[in-house]
Amino acid sequence: MNTNNSLPPLICSFFRLINKAGKLCCKLIAKRRAKKWLKDNCLILDTETTGLGKDAEIIEICIIDCTGKVLLNTLVKPHNPIPAEVTAIHGITNEMVAAAPTWRDIHWQLMALIHTRILVIYNVDFDVRLILQTAGINGCGFGSLELNAECAMRNYAEYYGQRDEKRNKFKWQRLSNAAEQQGVVIDGTPHRALADCKTTLGVIRAMAGVKS
Repeated sequence: MNTNNSLPPLICSFFRLINKAGKLCCKLIAKRRAKKWLKDNCLILDTETTGLGKDAEIIEICIIDCTGKVLLNTLVKPHNPIPAEVTAIHGITNEMVAAAPTWRDIHWQLMALIHTRILVIYNVDFDVRLILQTAGINGCGFGSLELNAECAMRNYAEYYGQRDEKRNKFKWQRLSNAAEQQGVVIDGTPHRALADCKTTLGVIRAMAGVKS
């Protein structure tokens, strides 16, 4: 019997099966992680900023818990003006932050909130960098406190399972896309810290299989 014609399709089917099993395993792990976040009542944090660079500052920060309770939600007055092109994204103007507290005013309130707590952030690398960056610009330290933060964006990428062939990893999804994919209704204005915290919570609940 000639197996030359049947062998390649069998191999292809085998690898498709392995790939499908791998994606399912990643999804189950992501679901378990989301459930743990909810069980542990982790804190969900989001920020809005003056930009993306090394001189960017936080101009709005919000923290909610996994019940949706708002623990911190404030505008923050930056050292430098908000560029018009950034205002066009989140709608926060220089006039809105003119009378807002500075980072120095809220720094220790933030430290007290996150002390010993796990933060869950959609795109954790950016927000943690901006927290450290803004604190540094304002001369505020963290002492022995280490930010214990996990990434909802990476977890959702594993849950959703869309491959990024160039990076050979799961594709990161925008928060708005993740919400749409999971049927999460955005409560509030997108690209504002409170609305994005609520949306992140909705996506976490969807991953955990919990109805909002």
